[in-house]
Amino acid sequence: MDISTLRTLVDVMRRGSFAAVARAHDLDPSSISRSIAALEDEIGFKLFQRTTRRLAPTEAGALYFERIQPLVEELDRARLEAVDLASAPAGNLRVTASVSFGQKCLAPLLPALRESYPALSIELILSDSVLDLIEERIDVAIRLGPPADSSLIGTQLMRTRYRVCASPAYLKQHAAMKEPADLADRDCLLFPLRGFRNRWRFRSKDGALLEVPVKGKVVISSALALHRAALDGLGPVLLADWLLDDDIARGALVDLFPQHHVTATDFDTAAWILYPSRGYVPLKLRAFIDFLKRHFQKV
Repeated sequence: MDISTLRTLVDVMRRGSFAAVARAHDLDPSSISRSIAALEDEIGFKLFQRTTRRLAPTEAGALYFERIQPLVEELDRARLEAVDLASAPAGNLRVTASVSFGQKCLAPLLPALRESYPALSIELILSDSVLDLIEERIDVAIRLGPPADSSLIGTQLMRTRYRVCASPAYLKQHAAMKEPADLADRDCLLFPLRGFRNRWRFRSKDGALLEVPVKGKVVISSALALHRAALDGLGPVLLADWLLDDDIARGALVDLFPQHHVTATDFDTAAWILYPSRGYVPLKLRAFIDFLKRHFQKV
């Protein structure tokens, strides 16, 4: 048997599906099935119980997987360490982030990243779903919150801050807002997550806390679309500084309450780099993390 067949077995065990593994590697599902069948013939026992509805490991298959998984991982680690010693960052790096953060903050960095590491291939997977890094074979995630999964390693990329903004056109057409409480009488642009949709929290310089109930006739599940609606004068919006600060600087949006910290959840917010816990962090991942940190420490 060869190591590639054992890698395929490990992948099928993790995903529980020939089709899922085939999609991940852009292969025909029948080729995965044939590979597993050939391995079963070689070792002399069935690895899976196959029905029309599900694929489940046999007792022997589960035990075999438990024993070979660390061996396969150790062989891969040895190969990575040897390659990293002999070369510059190279290979394919799968990166996931939210749609808004990916489009606004990561995509503009791709030219500089490609110039710095021309042998590195990047797959940027933008999704507002929390993808399983192991199951989806993703190397690193950028998420707007600390790691909730103990199997992931987390390092803070940058602090974030939320702001309440509106366009100059909106402010010309409506009465001025002097205090956060004035928002309670406005039609705000709302994000359909807990907290964001029904109340915003403010903290003044002296530490006084205020929760303001908010309402609005426009609720959008995309931060980028909310940003666009605010620019178009549809109302006040609560969004992160990395989406708003360029527009505030050029006068396209106005920070309504710059003397207050504002949030819908916690005041202490940040963007985090998360990656699966492993004994060895590949050079390509280390290079990518260092690249991001160098950029975001400057801004």
